Amino acid sequence: MIKDRKPMIGIAWYERKDEEYAQVRKAIEAAGGIPIKLKQVCSCKLDYDENGMLTGHIGADGALNLEDAGEVRRSTWEASNVEQVSEGIDAVVFPGGGDMSPSLFLVPEPVQTDEGFCVERDVSDYILMSYCLEKDIPVLGICRGMQTLAIVSGASMIQDIRGHMKNLGKEYDDHHRKEPEGPEGHRDYTFHDVTVTGEDSILRRLTGTDTICAVPSWHHQAVKSIEDTPLIASGVMETCGEELIEAIERTDKTFALGLQYHPETAVVRELDDISLAYFIGLVDASTSNY
Repeated sequence: MIKDRKPMIGIAWYERKDEEYAQVRKAIEAAGGIPIKLKQVCSCKLDYDENGMLTGHIGADGALNLEDAGEVRRSTWEASNVEQVSEGIDAVVFPGGGDMSPSLFLVPEPVQTDEGFCVERDVSDYILMSYCLEKDIPVLGICRGMQTLAIVSGASMIQDIRGHMKNLGKEYDDHHRKEPEGPEGHRDYTFHDVTVTGEDSILRRLTGTDTICAVPSWHHQAVKSIEDTPLIASGVMETCGEELIEAIERTDKTFALGLQYHPETAVVRELDDISLAYFIGLVDASTSNY
């Protein structure tokens, strides 16, 4: 292995071009890596058309149907093209995006939201994450990417924070995503602090602090429970008297970190001196075997 070679950091395939992924690319470059957008990972157990769209596998609710989701969970990466897609890649960033089909949860659930799904991306992300974890390829999951790490690891999910808080009899005030105000309004980031937990976590090592201040946040789902999984919660935030998980890690892997917030936005907008450390940590982990 050439020591001076810059690591190739894959960005998990996504179906659209958004600003946040341009920000991910810039953050990877600032950390010393070369960003590579990965091709779509497809399951050999499912049917795709010539454009890579799934045919006949989507339920009436728009999510991946239960039977096919079970097939993806059981076969994981072996029955896919993931080895070809990830060839030459040293680490992977799973960026933010839409909700993942709840049929892919360890304990599947009916759809409880109306925000829609990209089932092709759900399958691609699930298989790629499974492969990275089994092969101990360093991963950084951001927002949806953290949720993918959680789901593949067997965690349970809150499909909608507002609905969850309502069921608990609590009034939620858009702490994690700014909702539109009026017909001309639009969604936007909110900013809140994250409490770092545990003495030996990757999060604490990278940030060197007990409180990460004013992280850019844009999500309506959250990890509910990591009980009976290989995950630890290394960052939390109190919301309406409930502790919501903001960072997770796989302690059985070299580097598997999930952040519910968006450090790439903070890096590009130069909002703090901490956020680049997550990407540097990923790059460092990817070169540990050089």
